[in-house]
Parts: sequence; C-alpha cells; structure tokens
Amino acid sequence: MAGNEHEVNRSARTGKFVKDSTVKRQPDTTTTETVGGDKSDRTGDQEVNRSTTTGRFVKETTAELHPATTETQKL
Repeated sequence: MAGNEHEVNRSARTGKFVKDSTVKRQPDTTTTETVGGDKSDRTGDQEVNRSTTTGRFVKETTAELHPATTETQKL
C-alpha cells in the first residue's frame, strides 16, 4: 500500500466500521476495504457489488436480493 492507504473493516449489514475482532468472529457478514491513497490513481466513481462471503463481484440484482451479504463499493 502506498501513501496514506490503509485497511478498514465494515459490517455488510449496517455499513458501520467494525473492529478486527469482529471480522474474525463474523467473516461472512463483514468486509475489509483499502481506503486512502493518491486520488490521481483512482479511475473514477464506478460502482461495483461484492459478496462479503466470497469477495467476488456480483451483479446488481444479486446485491438487491441479498443486501445482508453484499456490499456496493465505488472504485
């Protein structure tokens, strides 16, 4: 990670930040994101959906059907 990039953990259910210990206890409903860094490296504000269970990208309809286990991110 370069510059001021760092990792944060979020609950997929609430969107709130959670501790590392919460991620260890509830890996299926939390996700770890990398934030910060140089804004010139960013490609835009494209939205993507990810499964918090597998970490894989999922379609928007999947995210709508399973809001507790998916997360929408801006790249």
